[in-house]
Amino acid sequence: MPNILHRLSINAPPERVHQIAATREGIQQWWTGHPVSGDETVGGQLSVYFRDAGDPAATFEVVERSPETIAWRCVGGPGDWIDTRIVFALKPRGDGGTTLLFSHEGWRQENEFMNGCSTNWAAYLMSLKSGAEGQGFNAFPGGEISRWD
Repeated sequence: MPNILHRLSINAPPERVHQIAATREGIQQWWTGHPVSGDETVGGQLSVYFRDAGDPAATFEVVERSPETIAWRCVGGPGDWIDTRIVFALKPRGDGGTTLLFSHEGWRQENEFMNGCSTNWAAYLMSLKSGAEGQGFNAFPGGEISRWD
């Protein structure tokens, strides 16, 4: 099964990167630009929205949340995303920063939509990096490069 993989060096401590990547408020800042609903603890579900109202764009079960790893399983959203996993692995660097290893795992097949998602994930991960470093976020629609409307 193909995966989307990205590696980022972030000049912020792992605790800050974790808070931004794992919490409803953080996800809204770096990714969605709209409130995120649900329970961010293991076993809970998070729903993300890219519009003010209506059905969520995607819903994720939180399957892991430790200081080193945040992992979600997609339980609602685009068909190609169902049962895929999104993982943020955080590794402290010697200079006080963080190496973020991101993966969106378990795609059934590589296709144009997967490639577009990879491009968009890179843009939104740069938003996470920029925000964690104190330079501001670029959430939806700012980071959207590949549109599917």
